[in-house]
Amino acid sequence: MTSTAAVAIEIPEGRVNFFVRGRVAMLGLIAAESTIFTIFVVAYLFYLGKSLTGPTPKDVLEPPILFSICLLSSSLTIHAAIKQLRRGNSKAFVIWWLATIALGGAFLYGTAREWYRLIYVHGLTISTNVFGTTYYSLVGLHGFHVIVGLILLSTVMIFALFGAIKPAHCERLDVLSLYWHFVDVIWIIVFTVVYVIGR
Repeated sequence: MTSTAAVAIEIPEGRVNFFVRGRVAMLGLIAAESTIFTIFVVAYLFYLGKSLTGPTPKDVLEPPILFSICLLSSSLTIHAAIKQLRRGNSKAFVIWWLATIALGGAFLYGTAREWYRLIYVHGLTISTNVFGTTYYSLVGLHGFHVIVGLILLSTVMIFALFGAIKPAHCERLDVLSLYWHFVDVIWIIVFTVVYVIGR
């Protein structure tokens, strides 16, 4: 005759539960956003070289290598920030978190500068030709996601400056960092499609 025994595992109230739910929700969002990006990437590749008028990608695009390095480096700084917070070093957390925001901001500045050059020097707008339409749609979609990420990161920074971010919040920040890593990975794909394959 066998007997079954229930084993109870104590979980701190709200901690692991939020982490699991938050991570699942963020992964669901990332999956949905990945689908949208896939559609835009496929459209860009499908219409590549089909513009009847100039300018063409080869004529006007210059790979934003420096600003790409800034964005990709921000994945390292956000990881370092959360690692420092786990150790209870709030000051180092603020420095690394601020570095993440600065690197993301530098990338957005680079995008704005490139768009200014394309519009006012080369006359490429979203309505100039098919290339202009697909380029601004794809790169603009990514830029929008960077802006959303920077708003979220800046909100955390405001709370941190008032001393409201504690090591207990690391799980929540881990979930937020997933979004930022996603933005960085998407840029690798967009950069490859637009500035390598597309030229």
